Amino acid sequence: MSTANPCATAPLRIVDVRTLVFRAPLLEPVQTSFGMMHDRPALLVRLENQDGVFGWGEVWCNFPSMGAEHRAHLLDSLVAPILREQVWADPPAAFRELSRRLHVLAIQSGELGPMAQIVAGVDVALWDLAARRAAQPLWQMLDGAPTIPVYASGLNPTRPEQLAAVKLQEGHRAFKLKVGFGEERDRANVEALRALLGPLPLMLDANQAWDPGQARAMSAALAEYAPLWLEEPIAADQPLSVWQQLARNSKIPLAAGENLRGIETFAAAIGASALGVIQPDLGKWGGFSGCLEVGRMARAQGVMFCPHWLGGGVGLAASLHLKAAVGGPGYVEVDANPNPLRELGVIPAFKVDDGNIELDHIPGLGVIPNLAAIERYRVQ
Repeated sequence: MSTANPCATAPLRIVDVRTLVFRAPLLEPVQTSFGMMHDRPALLVRLENQDGVFGWGEVWCNFPSMGAEHRAHLLDSLVAPILREQVWADPPAAFRELSRRLHVLAIQSGELGPMAQIVAGVDVALWDLAARRAAQPLWQMLDGAPTIPVYASGLNPTRPEQLAAVKLQEGHRAFKLKVGFGEERDRANVEALRALLGPLPLMLDANQAWDPGQARAMSAALAEYAPLWLEEPIAADQPLSVWQQLARNSKIPLAAGENLRGIETFAAAIGASALGVIQPDLGKWGGFSGCLEVGRMARAQGVMFCPHWLGGGVGLAASLHLKAAVGGPGYVEVDANPNPLRELGVIPAFKVDDGNIELDHIPGLGVIPNLAAIERYRVQ
C-alpha cells in the first residue's frame, strides 16, 4: 500500500488515547433500501501528544446498531497500544504501520471493515493534531481552498420534497434522494423534487438496492429527470466488468466509493471508466493519508471527487478539509436528517450559505467536540 505525504509534519509521540461513544435516539428513522437507522451513533477518538497538543477523529459506525461500542473496544485494545509504542514521523507513517500490524488479524477475525474504520478515525485525529501543532488550519496546511460546495443528503422516500424545501431555505443548492423503493415510488419522488428544485443538482442513491438488470431499467426510467449521478445502484462488490457494462448502458453517471477499501481497489475503480464520481468515506477507510491519494488520482483521471459522510460533526469537518485539499469539481455530503451529534456536536457549528460551507482559519480541523452539549447521549 502506498500513501501520499503531502506535507512535512513534526514527529508525533502519542501519550494518551481516548474513545467516546454517543448514541442519539431519533423520532423518525432514517430509511435506506437495506434497513432503517433508529438512532444516530458517533465514535470519537482523542489523541494527545507529549507536548499536550490534542487531535480529534471520528470512526464510521452507523451499522449494525451496536457497531460504535464494538469499534471502540477494538480501538482501545488493538490500536491504542501500538500508537503509544514509538515516535511517528508523520500521520502517514502511523497509518501504514497500523494497517500492516492489523492486516492478518483483520483477515483472521473477519473484521476487515471495523479494523479499517478504527485506523481511519485515528488517522483523522493524527492529522488534526499535526495541524494544531503547526498552528495552521488543515485545509491550508494541505494547500487547499476554504470554500466547499455541499449537498443535502439522505432525503427519505416519505415526502422528500418537504425536507428538501426546508434545506433549500437553509441555504442548500444541491440534494440527494434515497431510491430503491419500487419504480412507482421512486419516480414519484424524483418528479416531486424536480418540481420543487427546478434545474438545481439532484442526485440519487440506491444503497446497493438492485441487481444489474434492475439497475439498467431504473437508470433508463429516471434519466429523464437529469440526475447528476446514480449512487451504488448495484452491490459495491460486483466485479468491475459488471460496473463497466452498467455504465455503458446508463444515461446517468454512476457513483460509488463509500464501501471500497484499499488504494489498489480505488485505483482499479477509478481506472475502469465505470464511475463518473468517486466517494471515499474517510471514516471508513484511509482517513486523510489514504483518501488524499484517492482524490488526487480521481482528479488526474477526470473523475469527480465527492467525499461521503453520514455521521457526526468531527467527521463532517474532516470531510470538508479533505475536499478542500483535493479541490476540483464535486461536493461534500451533509446529511439532511436531524442529528444532534452533528448539529450540537462541534464548536463552531457549520453554516451553509448558497450551497457552500466556508472553512475558517482555526488550526487543525477548526472544530472541537461540544462535549457538554452531547453528554446526555454518551453511552461509553
